[in-house]
Amino acid sequence: MWRRFYFWILKRAEDDRGNLGLFVAGAVVFFAGGGLIYVANLRMSPSLLQELVALTGLLTAIGGAITAAMGYIALSVFRIIRHSRKHDL
Repeated sequence: MWRRFYFWILKRAEDDRGNLGLFVAGAVVFFAGGGLIYVANLRMSPSLLQELVALTGLLTAIGGAITAAMGYIALSVFRIIRHSRKHDL
């Protein structure tokens, strides 16, 4: 199981363009969630709908943050793993 995970990491480390796309997509989703929270708090009157929009924005921002973090980790840490592996051979 660990061996398969290790090879998945190595394969993912080779796809720099895909990792950058994952990071950018996560950042866009994160800021869209932040925009929803902004709209809910400053542009809507206090109501249940306002709270639901803010909750939707929060969940969207959390999903975007996780996605962006995965892309950033893939860009930085996986690259270190890839370069250290090439020097071992």
